[in-house]
Amino acid sequence: MQMKRENSTRSAESVWKWSGIDRFIGRSPAFQSVIETIKTIAPRECPVVVVGETGTGKEMVARAIHARSCRAESVFVPVDCTALSGQLFESQLFGHMKGSFTGAISDTLGFFRAAHNGSIFLDEIGELESGLQAKLLRVLQELSVVPVGSTKPYPVNVRVICATNHELRQMVLDGSFRADLYFRLNVVQLELPPLRLRKEDIPILADYFLEKQAQLYNEPLKRLSAGALKILVDYDWPGNVRELANVMEHAYVISASSHITPSSLPTEILTGGILLDSEKAFPSLDKVNERLVIRALQAVNGRKMAAAKLLRIDHRKLARLIKKFNLQPTWKQGS
Repeated sequence: MQMKRENSTRSAESVWKWSGIDRFIGRSPAFQSVIETIKTIAPRECPVVVVGETGTGKEMVARAIHARSCRAESVFVPVDCTALSGQLFESQLFGHMKGSFTGAISDTLGFFRAAHNGSIFLDEIGELESGLQAKLLRVLQELSVVPVGSTKPYPVNVRVICATNHELRQMVLDGSFRADLYFRLNVVQLELPPLRLRKEDIPILADYFLEKQAQLYNEPLKRLSAGALKILVDYDWPGNVRELANVMEHAYVISASSHITPSSLPTEILTGGILLDSEKAFPSLDKVNERLVIRALQAVNGRKMAAAKLLRIDHRKLARLIKKFNLQPTWKQGS
Protein backbone atom coordinates (compact mmCIF):
# COMPACT_ATOMS: atom_id res chain seq x y z
CA MET A 1 0.00 0.00 0.00
CA GLN A 2 1.46 3.35 -1.02
CA MET A 3 1.21 5.88 1.76
CA LYS A 4 1.11 9.67 1.37
CA ARG A 5 3.03 11.84 3.78
CA GLU A 6 1.13 14.22 6.01
CA ASN A 7 2.09 17.81 6.66
CA SER A 8 2.55 18.88 10.26
CA THR A 9 -0.82 20.62 9.99
CA ARG A 10 -3.30 17.76 10.13
CA SER A 11 -6.85 17.84 8.87
CA ALA A 12 -9.48 18.51 11.52
CA GLU A 13 -10.98 15.05 11.23
CA SER A 14 -7.60 13.45 12.00
CA VAL A 15 -7.39 14.78 15.54
CA TRP A 16 -10.02 14.62 18.25
CA LYS A 17 -9.18 15.97 21.67
CA TRP A 18 -10.60 17.20 24.93
CA SER A 19 -9.10 19.58 27.41
CA GLY A 20 -6.85 17.85 29.89
CA ILE A 21 -6.39 14.48 28.17
CA ASP A 22 -4.25 13.18 25.36
CA ARG A 23 -5.26 13.25 21.74
CA PHE A 24 -6.79 10.57 19.56
CA ILE A 25 -5.10 10.72 16.19
CA GLY A 26 -6.13 9.00 12.97
CA ARG A 27 -8.52 9.15 10.07
CA SER A 28 -8.89 5.50 9.07
CA PRO A 29 -12.45 4.15 8.94
CA ALA A 30 -11.64 1.82 11.85
CA PHE A 31 -10.44 4.75 13.96
CA GLN A 32 -13.41 6.94 13.05
CA SER A 33 -15.80 4.14 14.01
CA VAL A 34 -14.26 4.03 17.49
CA ILE A 35 -14.62 7.81 17.86
CA GLU A 36 -18.28 7.73 16.84
CA THR A 37 -18.99 4.93 19.31
CA ILE A 38 -17.32 6.88 22.14
CA LYS A 39 -19.40 9.94 21.32
CA THR A 40 -22.59 7.85 21.39
CA ILE A 41 -22.04 5.90 24.60
CA ALA A 42 -20.17 8.43 26.73
CA PRO A 43 -23.24 10.39 27.91
CA ARG A 44 -24.97 7.15 28.98
CA GLU A 45 -24.58 5.39 32.31
CA CYS A 46 -24.24 1.85 30.98
CA PRO A 47 -21.20 -0.33 31.72
CA VAL A 48 -18.68 -0.64 28.88
CA VAL A 49 -16.16 -3.35 28.06
CA VAL A 50 -13.24 -2.08 25.96
CA VAL A 51 -11.63 -4.93 24.03
CA GLY A 52 -8.30 -4.79 22.24
CA GLU A 53 -4.75 -6.02 22.00
CA THR A 54 -2.02 -4.72 24.28
CA GLY A 55 -1.00 -1.20 23.33
CA THR A 56 -4.18 -0.19 21.48
CA GLY A 57 -5.11 2.45 24.06
CA LYS A 58 -7.84 0.85 26.16
CA GLU A 59 -7.30 3.08 29.20
CA MET A 60 -7.14 6.14 26.96
CA VAL A 61 -10.56 5.21 25.55
CA ALA A 62 -11.93 4.67 29.07
CA ARG A 63 -10.71 8.12 30.08
CA ALA A 64 -12.30 9.59 26.96
CA ILE A 65 -15.65 8.01 27.82
CA HIS A 66 -15.41 9.44 31.33
CA ALA A 67 -14.36 12.88 30.05
CA ARG A 68 -17.42 13.16 27.80
CA SER A 69 -19.86 11.86 30.41
CA CYS A 70 -21.92 13.68 33.04
CA ARG A 71 -19.35 12.41 35.57
CA ALA A 72 -16.49 14.30 33.92
CA GLU A 73 -16.07 16.65 36.90
CA SER A 74 -15.76 13.69 39.28
CA VAL A 75 -12.89 11.26 39.79
CA PHE A 76 -11.69 8.57 37.37
CA VAL A 77 -10.15 5.64 39.26
CA PRO A 78 -8.03 3.12 37.29
CA VAL A 79 -7.55 -0.37 38.77
CA ASP A 80 -5.10 -2.97 37.45
CA CYS A 81 -6.75 -6.33 38.01
CA THR A 82 -3.47 -8.17 37.32
CA ALA A 83 -1.57 -6.47 40.14
CA LEU A 84 -3.18 -7.98 43.22
CA SER A 85 -5.15 -11.06 44.23
CA GLY A 86 -7.10 -12.57 47.09
CA GLN A 87 -7.90 -10.66 50.27
CA LEU A 88 -5.45 -7.88 49.45
CA PHE A 89 -7.23 -7.08 46.19
CA GLU A 90 -10.63 -7.37 47.88
CA SER A 91 -9.41 -4.81 50.39
CA GLN A 92 -8.14 -2.57 47.58
CA LEU A 93 -11.47 -2.78 45.75
CA PHE A 94 -13.93 -2.57 48.61
CA GLY A 95 -11.94 -1.17 51.52
CA HIS A 96 -11.31 -2.65 54.95
CA MET A 97 -11.79 -1.89 58.60
CA LYS A 98 -8.98 -1.34 61.08
CA GLY A 99 -7.80 -4.64 62.55
CA SER A 100 -9.62 -6.80 59.98
CA PHE A 101 -6.32 -8.51 59.04
CA THR A 102 -2.63 -8.26 59.82
CA GLY A 103 -1.38 -4.88 58.68
CA ALA A 104 -4.81 -3.22 58.63
CA ILE A 105 -3.80 -0.33 60.87
CA SER A 106 -6.62 1.99 59.80
CA ASP A 107 -9.90 2.07 57.88
CA THR A 108 -9.64 2.45 54.09
CA LEU A 109 -12.23 3.43 51.50
CA GLY A 110 -11.21 1.10 48.68
CA PHE A 111 -11.35 1.92 44.98
CA PHE A 112 -15.14 1.72 44.63
CA ARG A 113 -15.92 4.16 47.43
CA ALA A 114 -13.10 6.42 46.25
CA ALA A 115 -14.78 6.49 42.81
CA HIS A 116 -18.18 7.48 44.23
CA ASN A 117 -20.05 9.70 41.71
CA GLY A 118 -17.27 9.10 39.18
CA SER A 119 -16.00 6.24 37.02
CA ILE A 120 -13.97 3.16 37.91
CA PHE A 121 -11.82 1.50 35.24
CA LEU A 122 -11.14 -2.20 35.79
CA ASP A 123 -8.22 -2.98 33.51
CA GLU A 124 -7.76 -6.63 32.46
CA ILE A 125 -11.03 -7.71 34.05
CA GLY A 126 -10.47 -11.22 32.69
CA GLU A 127 -7.69 -11.72 35.25
CA LEU A 128 -10.07 -11.30 38.21
CA GLU A 129 -10.23 -14.38 40.44
CA SER A 130 -13.55 -16.25 40.60
CA GLY A 131 -14.20 -15.32 44.24
CA LEU A 132 -13.72 -11.64 43.49
CA GLN A 133 -15.93 -11.98 40.41
CA ALA A 134 -18.80 -13.02 42.67
CA LYS A 135 -18.21 -10.11 45.05
CA LEU A 136 -17.95 -7.65 42.17
CA LEU A 137 -21.26 -8.92 40.80
CA ARG A 138 -22.92 -8.34 44.19
CA VAL A 139 -21.59 -4.76 44.26
CA LEU A 140 -23.00 -4.09 40.80
CA GLN A 141 -26.36 -5.59 41.71
CA GLU A 142 -26.78 -3.90 45.09
CA LEU A 143 -24.89 -0.66 44.34
CA SER A 144 -23.09 -0.92 47.66
CA VAL A 145 -19.86 -2.35 49.07
CA VAL A 146 -19.10 -4.10 52.32
CA PRO A 147 -15.50 -3.48 53.43
CA VAL A 148 -13.38 -6.38 54.63
CA GLY A 149 -14.00 -6.86 58.36
CA SER A 150 -17.40 -5.11 58.30
CA THR A 151 -21.04 -6.11 57.87
CA LYS A 152 -22.24 -2.62 57.02
CA PRO A 153 -22.98 -1.85 53.34
CA TYR A 154 -21.89 1.53 51.98
CA PRO A 155 -23.76 2.86 48.92
CA VAL A 156 -21.68 3.62 45.81
CA ASN A 157 -22.65 5.41 42.64
CA VAL A 158 -20.06 4.60 39.99
CA ARG A 159 -19.91 3.94 36.29
CA VAL A 160 -17.94 0.79 35.54
CA ILE A 161 -15.69 0.65 32.49
CA CYS A 162 -13.69 -2.53 31.94
CA ALA A 163 -10.93 -3.54 29.57
CA THR A 164 -9.51 -6.86 28.46
CA ASN A 165 -7.35 -8.43 25.77
CA HIS A 166 -9.06 -11.78 26.38
CA GLU A 167 -12.17 -13.15 24.70
CA LEU A 168 -14.56 -12.96 27.66
CA ARG A 169 -17.32 -14.92 25.93
CA GLN A 170 -14.92 -17.82 25.40
CA MET A 171 -13.86 -17.54 29.05
CA VAL A 172 -17.54 -17.88 30.02
CA LEU A 173 -17.81 -21.03 27.90
CA ASP A 174 -14.61 -22.37 29.50
CA GLY A 175 -15.99 -21.67 32.96
CA SER A 176 -13.22 -19.23 33.93
CA PHE A 177 -15.47 -16.15 33.92
CA ARG A 178 -18.94 -15.91 35.44
CA ALA A 179 -21.72 -15.68 32.88
CA ASP A 180 -23.88 -13.46 35.12
CA LEU A 181 -21.01 -11.01 35.62
CA TYR A 182 -20.25 -11.04 31.89
CA PHE A 183 -23.81 -10.08 30.99
CA ARG A 184 -23.89 -7.43 33.72
CA LEU A 185 -20.70 -5.78 32.42
CA ASN A 186 -20.99 -6.36 28.69
CA VAL A 187 -23.86 -3.97 27.96
CA VAL A 188 -21.70 -2.23 25.35
CA GLN A 189 -18.54 -3.72 23.93
CA LEU A 190 -16.12 -1.37 22.19
CA GLU A 191 -13.47 -3.14 20.14
CA LEU A 192 -10.25 -1.25 19.37
CA PRO A 193 -8.59 -2.15 16.06
CA PRO A 194 -4.90 -3.12 16.10
CA LEU A 195 -2.52 -0.76 14.36
CA ARG A 196 -1.88 -3.25 11.54
CA LEU A 197 -5.53 -2.78 10.50
CA ARG A 198 -5.27 1.02 10.40
CA LYS A 199 -2.06 1.44 8.41
CA GLU A 200 -3.14 4.82 7.01
CA ASP A 201 -2.88 6.24 10.54
CA ILE A 202 0.79 5.27 10.98
CA PRO A 203 2.30 8.36 9.25
CA ILE A 204 0.06 10.71 11.24
CA LEU A 205 0.83 8.96 14.53
CA ALA A 206 4.56 8.80 13.80
CA ASP A 207 4.69 12.54 13.10
CA TYR A 208 2.72 13.24 16.27
CA PHE A 209 5.14 11.24 18.45
CA LEU A 210 8.12 12.97 16.84
CA GLU A 211 6.50 16.34 17.57
CA LYS A 212 6.10 15.34 21.22
CA GLN A 213 9.81 14.48 21.41
CA ALA A 214 10.77 17.81 19.84
CA GLN A 215 8.61 19.61 22.40
CA LEU A 216 10.07 17.56 25.25
CA TYR A 217 13.65 18.48 24.33
CA ASN A 218 12.79 21.95 23.02
CA GLU A 219 14.48 21.13 19.72
CA PRO A 220 13.62 21.56 16.02
CA LEU A 221 11.24 18.99 14.59
CA LYS A 222 12.67 15.83 13.03
CA ARG A 223 10.99 14.13 10.08
CA LEU A 224 10.97 10.58 8.72
CA SER A 225 12.55 9.83 5.37
CA ALA A 226 10.33 8.11 2.82
CA GLY A 227 12.34 4.92 3.24
CA ALA A 228 11.94 4.90 7.02
CA LEU A 229 8.24 5.61 6.72
CA LYS A 230 7.74 2.70 4.33
CA ILE A 231 9.40 0.34 6.80
CA LEU A 232 7.07 1.58 9.55
CA VAL A 233 4.01 1.07 7.37
CA ASP A 234 5.09 -2.43 6.35
CA TYR A 235 5.68 -3.54 9.96
CA ASP A 236 2.86 -5.42 11.75
CA TRP A 237 3.16 -3.62 15.14
CA PRO A 238 2.39 -6.40 17.65
CA GLY A 239 2.72 -3.77 20.40
CA ASN A 240 0.39 -1.42 18.51
CA VAL A 241 0.38 2.35 19.15
CA ARG A 242 2.41 1.99 22.34
CA GLU A 243 5.18 0.23 20.40
CA LEU A 244 5.10 2.90 17.68
CA ALA A 245 5.50 5.61 20.32
CA ASN A 246 8.54 3.83 21.76
CA VAL A 247 10.08 3.34 18.31
CA MET A 248 9.64 7.02 17.48
CA GLU A 249 11.31 8.01 20.75
CA HIS A 250 14.20 5.66 19.94
CA ALA A 251 14.53 7.04 16.41
CA TYR A 252 14.41 10.63 17.62
CA VAL A 253 17.16 10.28 20.22
CA ILE A 254 19.37 8.10 17.98
CA SER A 255 19.17 10.29 14.88
CA ALA A 256 21.88 12.93 14.68
CA SER A 257 20.16 14.88 11.91
CA SER A 258 16.72 16.34 11.30
CA HIS A 259 16.03 13.59 8.75
CA ILE A 260 15.31 10.19 10.34
CA THR A 261 16.55 7.39 8.08
CA PRO A 262 16.11 3.60 8.42
CA SER A 263 19.46 3.36 10.22
CA SER A 264 17.85 5.09 13.23
CA LEU A 265 15.13 2.45 13.55
CA PRO A 266 15.46 -0.52 15.95
CA THR A 267 16.69 -3.80 14.47
CA GLU A 268 13.39 -5.61 15.08
CA ILE A 269 11.58 -3.03 12.96
CA LEU A 270 14.10 -3.37 10.11
CA THR A 271 13.71 -7.15 10.16
CA GLY A 272 9.93 -7.00 10.29
CA GLY A 273 9.88 -8.43 13.80
CA ILE A 274 11.02 -11.90 12.83
CA LEU A 275 13.75 -11.81 15.46
CA LEU A 276 11.18 -11.38 18.23
CA ASP A 277 8.46 -13.73 17.05
CA SER A 278 8.72 -16.53 19.57
CA GLU A 279 5.48 -18.14 18.40
CA LYS A 280 6.99 -19.08 15.04
CA ALA A 281 9.87 -21.41 14.29
CA PHE A 282 13.14 -19.62 15.03
CA PRO A 283 14.41 -18.25 11.69
CA SER A 284 17.74 -19.29 10.24
CA LEU A 285 20.58 -16.81 10.10
CA ASP A 286 20.34 -16.79 6.30
CA LYS A 287 16.65 -15.91 6.47
CA VAL A 288 17.34 -13.04 8.85
CA ASN A 289 20.18 -11.75 6.66
CA GLU A 290 18.07 -12.01 3.52
CA ARG A 291 15.28 -10.03 5.16
CA LEU A 292 17.73 -7.36 6.32
CA VAL A 293 19.25 -7.00 2.86
CA ILE A 294 15.84 -6.67 1.23
CA ARG A 295 14.74 -4.11 3.78
CA ALA A 296 17.90 -2.07 3.37
CA LEU A 297 17.60 -2.06 -0.43
CA GLN A 298 13.94 -1.06 -0.24
CA ALA A 299 14.77 1.75 2.16
CA VAL A 300 17.32 3.32 -0.23
CA ASN A 301 15.47 2.59 -3.48
CA GLY A 302 17.93 -0.09 -4.58
CA ARG A 303 21.13 1.97 -4.23
CA LYS A 304 23.66 -0.69 -3.26
CA MET A 305 26.32 1.61 -1.82
CA ALA A 306 23.74 3.29 0.38
CA ALA A 307 22.31 -0.09 1.43
CA ALA A 308 25.77 -1.36 2.34
CA LYS A 309 26.33 1.73 4.48
CA LEU A 310 22.97 1.22 6.15
CA LEU A 311 23.87 -2.41 6.92
CA ARG A 312 27.38 -1.36 8.02
CA ILE A 313 29.05 -3.82 5.65
CA ASP A 314 31.39 -3.53 2.68
CA HIS A 315 29.64 -3.06 -0.68
CA ARG A 316 31.40 -6.18 -2.01
CA LYS A 317 29.91 -8.25 0.81
CA LEU A 318 26.49 -6.86 -0.04
CA ALA A 319 26.96 -7.89 -3.67
CA ARG A 320 27.82 -11.42 -2.53
CA LEU A 321 24.70 -11.55 -0.34
CA ILE A 322 22.50 -10.34 -3.20
CA LYS A 323 23.93 -13.08 -5.40
CA LYS A 324 23.66 -15.70 -2.63
CA PHE A 325 19.97 -14.98 -2.00
CA ASN A 326 19.28 -14.58 -5.73
CA LEU A 327 17.61 -11.22 -5.14
CA GLN A 328 16.05 -9.52 -8.11
CA PRO A 329 15.75 -5.70 -8.37
CA THR A 330 12.13 -5.64 -7.25
CA TRP A 331 12.87 -3.53 -4.20
CA LYS A 332 12.35 -0.20 -5.99
CA GLN A 333 9.02 0.56 -4.36
CA GLY A 334 9.49 4.22 -3.68
CA SER A 335 12.26 6.25 -2.08
